Amino acid sequence: MKKLFIPILTLLLFASCAKDTKKEQAIVPTPTEEKRPNILLLVGDDIAFGDLGAFGSEIPTPNMNRLADAGVRFSNFHASPVCSVTRSMLMTGCNNIEVGLGSFDYSFYPPTKGVSGYEGYLTSNAVTIAQLLGDAGYETYKSGKWHLGGEAAGGQGPLAWGFTKEFGILSGGSNHWNDLAMTPDFSDPNGLNVKRKEHFTLNGEHFDRPEGVYSGELYTEHMLNFIKEGHAANKPWFAYMAFTTAHFPIQAPADMIEKHYQKYLDLGYAGLKKARYESLKSKGLITETATEPLFNDITFKWESLSDDEKKIQAKVMATYAAMIEDQDNRTGQILDYLKESGQLDNTLVIYVTDNGPEGFEPTHPKTGNPEMAKWVETQFDQSFEAIGTAESEQTIGVSWANAATGGLQWWKWFIGEGGIRVPMMIVPPGAFSENNDRSGQITNAVMSVKDLPMTILDYAGVEHPQTSYKGKEIPTPSGLTARPFLEGTSDVVRTENDWYAFELFGNGYLMQGDYKVMKVRKGMFGDGEWHLFNVVADPSEMTPLETEMPEKFETMKAQYLAYAEKNNIMEVDEAWNPFKAASE
Repeated sequence: MKKLFIPILTLLLFASCAKDTKKEQAIVPTPTEEKRPNILLLVGDDIAFGDLGAFGSEIPTPNMNRLADAGVRFSNFHASPVCSVTRSMLMTGCNNIEVGLGSFDYSFYPPTKGVSGYEGYLTSNAVTIAQLLGDAGYETYKSGKWHLGGEAAGGQGPLAWGFTKEFGILSGGSNHWNDLAMTPDFSDPNGLNVKRKEHFTLNGEHFDRPEGVYSGELYTEHMLNFIKEGHAANKPWFAYMAFTTAHFPIQAPADMIEKHYQKYLDLGYAGLKKARYESLKSKGLITETATEPLFNDITFKWESLSDDEKKIQAKVMATYAAMIEDQDNRTGQILDYLKESGQLDNTLVIYVTDNGPEGFEPTHPKTGNPEMAKWVETQFDQSFEAIGTAESEQTIGVSWANAATGGLQWWKWFIGEGGIRVPMMIVPPGAFSENNDRSGQITNAVMSVKDLPMTILDYAGVEHPQTSYKGKEIPTPSGLTARPFLEGTSDVVRTENDWYAFELFGNGYLMQGDYKVMKVRKGMFGDGEWHLFNVVADPSEMTPLETEMPEKFETMKAQYLAYAEKNNIMEVDEAWNPFKAASE
């Protein structure tokens, strides 16, 4: 791992404070401590690479554009294909399998239950950046979703992982207008016949969520309160703003939905995919060599829909666009407050989404779930008029998810680029007012979600303990800091030697520079064979290179297999379908 750059004075302060934690907590921060940057980590939920205006979308996102203009857009950044798994790496800098997230809590492969690394929640051997930043004198806040444990399935909530203040939900999502859960209780024999409540907490205590207040407004209000309290206390802070937009159920304010409706009715599925492909290409977010993806045969053709079905689908996509627009507005609220309070120039701002767009569609013959479909049909109003309201439980489904990714293929749950390549932007401290050398740049430098926590620690002047933390052994993080790249002293974040590997649902890949070797099981619509792609030149993964580059192919495949063996990654039955298993 590359050595982090840590200012000497900050190291001395940290070492002094570490000798007496209790004493340190009572000390008012010194002027030197105040100069340490605040950290704002904004995380969107189930948002595609092509969904933001800053990434070529037709959806207006002026506040995301502010981030893009001041910072750097990473066009070859990879998360995991599902929410909680990404968040485990985002909080620790480690591989997901090393900290309990080798499984996705909504869809366990049965043989992995009880196996170390497959717990489905953040395990006790981990250490989070919130803990390390808190030890160094930072206030640490989380608002929105957690999805790393604390529910009945096991694990712990954010207060146990270093956050000093928290608000939101422990699960992966909820109704955006009230306290209803987004899924039924599959373990309850009567679960498909009732709606259940989601548990909201404020600093670990039950919170009665008000009805009719939109999720974006609610989560942002609490985060702003936390930040204001930290500013008044004269302490540096780390704010983890984990939005639940645009996760299903697809719901948004009615006035925002209406203005998007007609364009999606006019474009349809194929029209949107082509428009986004062309926009991504023209704006340099994918290369000129990128090939337009072929039709995905588990999606639907717009022409096959009736007029009424087209109207429903157009309104669903318009609602999804409104959710992204609302997230942009909330981001603007936070940025505006930071500017007004004089904190923006001393804040590191990162925006990222956790995976590609959600293609889960309860009634779909191949990616659906009959029990979920029954619950939605009997408990919600799926009419055109109800779309966007608390009474509706819509998803954008496979066809809009496929369209949203533009020049990429596949979506959430899949390791194709559409599932794991997501928008990410970093604005270094001071870049909003002083033109940073990289301000406004788009880069295809390869980067992993594991690299973000290491970048955060680097800017905060906090050294990761590597192998042990407060008497317990921890996995050494494999994330790298992007600070040298952002400051112009390096042209890459990861060299050819800094490859990384990933596995979930029995599908695996390894990234090395511009190249990706991958295998997708037949149960998830792959061919079960390994393939090699240059995902910079060929982001749609249309031209396999294993025959043309056999030596590189074999080397990268061997590296992945060694990674899998080292981490005791279990083989998955070729035919297993995680969508059908979601209710097991």
